Amino acid sequence: MSESALDAVITALRRLPGVGVKSAQRMAFHLLQHDRDGAEQLSVALQRALSAIRNCARCQTFTEDEVCRTCLDPARDASLLCVVESPADQAALERSGGYRGLYFVLMGRLSPLDGMGARDIGLQQLLARAAEPAVSEVILATSFTAEGDITAHVIADTLRSRGIRSTRLARGVPVGSELEHVDAGTIAHALHDRR
Repeated sequence: MSESALDAVITALRRLPGVGVKSAQRMAFHLLQHDRDGAEQLSVALQRALSAIRNCARCQTFTEDEVCRTCLDPARDASLLCVVESPADQAALERSGGYRGLYFVLMGRLSPLDGMGARDIGLQQLLARAAEPAVSEVILATSFTAEGDITAHVIADTLRSRGIRSTRLARGVPVGSELEHVDAGTIAHALHDRR
């Protein structure tokens, strides 16, 4: 017996991060019961994105062109290359307004348990970008998780062995927070990375 059309929608929605069975059912029921126009719009937008969006030939982020707008922007500081795990991380850095260099998007992080190795994150392509004459610093902006730390460590060691300077984002106490509400690990890292 094949899966019903409704079950297929629920199964597809469950592929989204953080969406369980009940959330997927709620979304599917809402779209089909209250917002069929929205369901159609979502379907068309996803189909368009799947056919139009690809990876930038220089930094691997999402783009509709061969090379993304950021890589082509002459106002960007080509001496800085910031390494991030995903296009979402790149967008977060851009929203901060504090970075005007270029990017390299790994499209993942090293995770042997999940089968993600150096080839899967484009390490060779990153090394080629980092070795370009204009690049003077590679900023490692991977997540502060076990996998993100391992990824940053492996990249930093590889860059160091080739004489390329790298730095890592600092960890610390969030702006506007009170120390009594900050976890011990964050406080320890903030003390260690103090300047």
